[in-house]
Amino acid sequence: MEYSRILENKNRITSTTPDHRSYTETAGNFSIRFVFSGNEVCSIGRRQLSIHSDSFIILNKGTQFTSSSDPRLPVNVFSIEFDDSFLKDFNTNFFKGKNAVLLDADHSAYQLRETIYPFKGDLKLNVSRLKKYIENGAADDVLINDYLQKCLLNYYRVYNEEIFQKAKKLNFLHSNTRIEILRRLNLAKEYLYANYNKNINLESLANHACLSVNHLLRTFKLAYNQSPHQFLIQIRLQRAQLLLLKTEYPVYEIVNMVGFKCTSSFIRLFRNRYQTTPLKYRNVIA
Repeated sequence: MEYSRILENKNRITSTTPDHRSYTETAGNFSIRFVFSGNEVCSIGRRQLSIHSDSFIILNKGTQFTSSSDPRLPVNVFSIEFDDSFLKDFNTNFFKGKNAVLLDADHSAYQLRETIYPFKGDLKLNVSRLKKYIENGAADDVLINDYLQKCLLNYYRVYNEEIFQKAKKLNFLHSNTRIEILRRLNLAKEYLYANYNKNINLESLANHACLSVNHLLRTFKLAYNQSPHQFLIQIRLQRAQLLLLKTEYPVYEIVNMVGFKCTSSFIRLFRNRYQTTPLKYRNVIA
């Protein structure tokens, strides 16, 4: 379903189904961008932010990006654009006491907001309810704004976990150094999300992140509690999970689509992560 809903306070909620052609636009305000089906890639300079239904991205006001989508699946993009005044009032009212830690502790961390985040938990529940509420024809701006406030609060909690807490894990003395290393690790993370179905070697990944291989391995493990290879396997299994749920591709095709070379090793890894085989997962869950 396509629509663009502008509230009285100028917050905008948009649902689109792109036709797989690339287009370029500029974020008018601070925005959160989700994909409820298919895959969208938002390119910002040389960076490619690949979004599926288990992830989302942030766009700062004024960011220019180019959107493209995977033609193998229908795509539904759901975005929330927050008016400056609403955002300012929210920050003033909500970030007091213990919630203050959710704001950028250092303004240099601001640049880290535009990256890929996991779409799960309270944020996913709240946004899914908001989307359903609007698509059922509801027109109560007060209730919608309540959803938006909860959405922002849940986003900042995810931000705290994915940016602030990960930066703290890096054992460097100066905060600016931690922020810079995490910025480079984000480049590596984004590269893995965008190229998970290709052959990726450590040298190319390290070059993309502007780190040495040893530095990448050490700091990536500190921030994400796993190696880049383990992180890549996790992404591939998540993408296979989505394809099993949303498509009728046979398992051997999905194996190739997500970058695995061996069906038997894929089945073993899938069973270890989800406690069931791919076929049982498709038949029972779907």
